[in-house]
Amino acid sequence: MIRTAQGDHDAFARVYDLVSAPVMGMVRQVLRNPAQSEEVTQDVLVEVWRTAARFEPERGSAKNWIMTLAHRRAVDRVRAVQASVDREYKAALLDRTTPFDEVTEHVETRLEWQQVRRCVRTLTDIQREAVTLAYYKGLTYKQVAESLSLPLGTVKTRLRDGLIRLRDCLGVTA
Repeated sequence: MIRTAQGDHDAFARVYDLVSAPVMGMVRQVLRNPAQSEEVTQDVLVEVWRTAARFEPERGSAKNWIMTLAHRRAVDRVRAVQASVDREYKAALLDRTTPFDEVTEHVETRLEWQQVRRCVRTLTDIQREAVTLAYYKGLTYKQVAESLSLPLGTVKTRLRDGLIRLRDCLGVTA
């Protein structure tokens, strides 16, 4: 390892021959995927070549140091794969949209309109006129008052009373 740290290619070739099979075996046990195991093994051995100077012989054998690097890389890959799977799962949940059912939407809208019409018919004539002018024709309260020849306060009262009756008829909670 000392000669490998000094850039000796032949020394690295010997280290490679001694540790590549055990590294591959240990990585494969962690990853259980042959292709990923080969990638991680290659990454570990490239890291050994680049960081051989960090090896400290007094702390343990070169093989143990390399196997520790390999184990850490394999665990990192497992975590990265799991994080990717989790992100894809979350993205799939976010992308899931409820399909639009045009027929159902049309039927629901029609039923709602029928209920509104039924409830509007329960209003007094003046309430129905005021609500129709204000909410279906878009007139302001002042314009409704002018149209019906009534004082503004009376129109506001009729509209308020009419809206309360509609709310109660439609079952809307305040």
